[in-house]
Amino acid sequence: MSGRYFVLLPLLAWGILHNPVEAQLGGLINKAKNTVLGKGGDLSADEAGSGLKEALNVGVDQAVSFLSAKDGYYVSPYKILMPEEAKTMAAKLKVIPGFAKFEEDLLEKMNRAAEDAATQAKPIFVNAIKQMTFQDALNILMGEKNAATQYLQRTTTNPLTEAFMPVIQTSLDKFKAREYWSSAVTAYNKIPLVKKMNPELDKYVTEKALLGMFQLVEVKELDIRQNVDSRSSDLLKKVFAKQDKK
Repeated sequence: MSGRYFVLLPLLAWGILHNPVEAQLGGLINKAKNTVLGKGGDLSADEAGSGLKEALNVGVDQAVSFLSAKDGYYVSPYKILMPEEAKTMAAKLKVIPGFAKFEEDLLEKMNRAAEDAATQAKPIFVNAIKQMTFQDALNILMGEKNAATQYLQRTTTNPLTEAFMPVIQTSLDKFKAREYWSSAVTAYNKIPLVKKMNPELDKYVTEKALLGMFQLVEVKELDIRQNVDSRSSDLLKKVFAKQDKK
């Protein structure tokens, strides 16, 4: 599909609105739409937009539901692993009373906090999906296999980070992770000849929680694109049949 149609549509629409004398260009707009959407207009602009939004909502809902459940992060491919600094600390802390299971305990606390915070993502994703334009929908439909995920990353990373951070902090405290982390750092920094450290645990968990969420959304997107059985409505089947033929 040529990118010139993505430029043509908004330019022609602007001309009609601002120069009534050239209203006959409306025919060219319809021609351009038909070229993009299919000969004879077998897939309308409204259907393309609605179908993509439905697909994104399905993928987001499944991702959030999965990750917010117990073990959604902790026992899954999206598990948040130890910060590099914590790995260094774990090796030294094993001999200090109370920290023999430091790595195992911290891993669980971090992942439980991420699961606790994951539910905050859905309304932010939904808002971004509502803002999607016709051009966004076409770019996603005919774009790369992870085009929808890329769109969500561009439009939601900042608001998700802002929303996640305080929830992650609260969740970390709920599982006493920051208290545990602080005591471990204090104990570690007392060890002779070690490099003192105190990385921000809440920032690290937030970044990794969002990374895991986008990875799972991408998996869900790929499933809808490649697996006909995952297209759970007639609209999804019609919209992605167009993608199948590109």
